[in-house]
Amino acid sequence: MSDEHARRVQRRERIAARRRRAVATIAASFAACVMVVAGGVMAAGWVDGSAASETSETTAVIPSLTTIVEESIEGIQASAPDSMPEPEDDAEPFCTPAVRDAIATGDAEAVVVAAGGGEAFRSGVVDGRASDCISLEHPAWAWVVVNKQRPVEPIDYEPNSLVEPETFSPVGGHLTPAAATALDELASAAREAGVGEIALESGYRSHDMQVTTYDAQVGALGQADADLTSARPGYSEHQLGLAADVVACADGSCGTIYDVGATPQGSWVAENAWKHGWIVRYEEGTTDTTGYEPEPWHLRYVGQELARAYSEGGYATYEEFFGLSAAPSYE
Repeated sequence: MSDEHARRVQRRERIAARRRRAVATIAASFAACVMVVAGGVMAAGWVDGSAASETSETTAVIPSLTTIVEESIEGIQASAPDSMPEPEDDAEPFCTPAVRDAIATGDAEAVVVAAGGGEAFRSGVVDGRASDCISLEHPAWAWVVVNKQRPVEPIDYEPNSLVEPETFSPVGGHLTPAAATALDELASAAREAGVGEIALESGYRSHDMQVTTYDAQVGALGQADADLTSARPGYSEHQLGLAADVVACADGSCGTIYDVGATPQGSWVAENAWKHGWIVRYEEGTTDTTGYEPEPWHLRYVGQELARAYSEGGYATYEEFFGLSAAPSYE
């Protein structure tokens, strides 16, 4: 049996199983409704004071209702296979040889392209078809999701490679190679658009560095407010090397992260970051989902294909994009 034939057989078996479950659910619900009606008929006979005269009539109703249930279930079972269309996605496997070959290269963008693009990748993750070859938890892939419910694993993870982008960084920030290249492209495009210079205020942070960063915020704000603006150690996207806090620069100096949202650079980034593989991770109005206050400076690299699907789909959070639960607080 060829691999393709085996996959088709497996898909048919999954579809048949879903149909059987659906038939059982429908039949049980219908039976319950009929039994409720029967109960009502019997109760009515007692309530109106004519229990004795109605007993034989009510008893006669029950076999009829039972017959209706049995015949209805048989009808549902007979018609279900034809009345339930095959899920469209089941016709297209996700973890194809092309996808697996791309995974073997370690190139996240190539994997998404092999899957059919950003939207096809997203869809495969959401509906479960990608589960045999794609994990949203592996920290080395650009599609990894880290939030207050999904820590970095392992907790002391460090990227295999970090580089300093050509984009100016007052603190000497580093990113993964793909993210660094994408940031350079973003900063260059902003410059060419005439909106000004963009700098990297903060890139990769180790777990130990995040301990220091978070503790400083707790000391200044208290834990409750610190949790709205700083990730606890082990829960920071910066540990992935895929997050960039950017600032706007002009006349040889740069502002703070808190200023960028009101600058031409900040407005331009919000509209155009996706073209270079970035999303604004914590947008206005998404605190109930992300657990963080708006951070127009915090960009997350996901790759051009996924960023395009994110923008074109009108998503405001990475959780929504991948069909994940909101993560407003830590477990």
